[in-house]
Amino acid sequence: MEQSNGDRFKIFDCAPVFIATGLRAFNLREIIEALQTVHGGSIQHHFWGRLLRPVVEEPEYSNDFAAWAGRELRDRVLAERLSVLYPTDFSNVEELRTAIIDLVEERLDEDLPAHTETAPQPFHFLMSQLVVFDTGNRIEDPGGLVDAVRGMSEESIFFHFIEARRRTDRHCDDFTAWLSSWPGDYSQICADLAAIDPYFSSLGEIRVILENLLRRGIYGF
Repeated sequence: MEQSNGDRFKIFDCAPVFIATGLRAFNLREIIEALQTVHGGSIQHHFWGRLLRPVVEEPEYSNDFAAWAGRELRDRVLAERLSVLYPTDFSNVEELRTAIIDLVEERLDEDLPAHTETAPQPFHFLMSQLVVFDTGNRIEDPGGLVDAVRGMSEESIFFHFIEARRRTDRHCDDFTAWLSSWPGDYSQICADLAAIDPYFSSLGEIRVILENLLRRGIYGF
């Protein structure tokens, strides 16, 4: 589903399907054991999946591991340490996996009660699979990107701007891949797109950021 050079931009949408891995953990020892074997897609889900879940209020922690440590184990120290792990700081999911395990092991080494603390509710390791469908909408040229992005669903923004970085050969978003194929100098826009860290914003906020960036880059205002 990559955008081909010279083609119109094909707008896709998606919907997540959440899948249980069968792994769960009641304490930090069990978390470490599960992390050593769980599919990397589960780790990605527990960092990025929150963007596709409806939320009533702003979450206190930035990923599911941190939220579970804070809510179920009542270990705010570990929760805060896990919460400052940003997946965009790691070149691949295996590095992120190692970082999580290291933080949990470090916490076990310094806090004896954490060895035996059992959570009322376990951490369930989940994965998410995207059901992707073609909206039929097309963008003819770069000038149409601004209006198109404004009208995209949040799930479409996730697919084209976040999920694309895992999916495409260049590990970039679909907008960058498409603009790079057009004649003219879009290098600054592509650099600005690459500089956006989507982990710190909601999908609605990302859509506004993209719209404003593309308007300035393409139209100059």
